[in-house]
Formats: sequence, structure tokens, C-alpha cells
Amino acid sequence: MQIIRTLIWIVITAVWVAFLVLNWGEKAQVMFWPLENGYLQFAWPVSFIALVFFLLGFAPMWLYHRAAKWRWQRRFSALEHSVRAAVASPPLATSTQLDAQHQPEEPTA
Repeated sequence: MQIIRTLIWIVITAVWVAFLVLNWGEKAQVMFWPLENGYLQFAWPVSFIALVFFLLGFAPMWLYHRAAKWRWQRRFSALEHSVRAAVASPPLATSTQLDAQHQPEEPTA
């Protein structure tokens, strides 16, 4: 499954880079803010606009994913610690085992 995900990311990256390279010289008017006599406009390359808005859309979702992953890891570790604390550890040895170890062996004739 990991190889499929890697191949998909490689294809997406190749398409993205091709788009950026082919549209780097093209300029587009971007209207930011309405003013009294029109809009505040900038002429930026299309690929720069695409890159900026991709990052604006990607960053919040990535931050949400990281926060959710951190929260779940904390919950799982808290549950694991509570289970470890609830389970009694077995004794290292019983008294009969300890007695058997300390008794000298009887010499055989």
C-alpha cells in the first residue's frame, strides 16, 4: 500500500511541476481589495498564484491532521499507561522455588 501512495505522490508532483514550469511566464491580474476607484490589483505569474493558494488550502488541513494525530497519540498512551498500572505484575518467584534453590543437594553415595 505504501508503494501505491508513493507513486500517486510522484505523479501529482510531476504534474504540479510541469504546470508551474509551463505557466511561469504567464501573468494574471489578481484583485485583492475593493477600493473607492476600483480594486487593488497585482499582476503575478500564474504558477506563483497557484502555489500560494495551494499552500493556503493545504496548511490548515495539514495542521488539523497533525493536531488530531497528536491528540490520538496522547489518548492511546494514557490508555496504555492505565492498563499497565491496572495489571498486577507476577511475582518473581514463589517461596517454594526460593527454598528449592537454597537447599544444598544431598551427596549421593
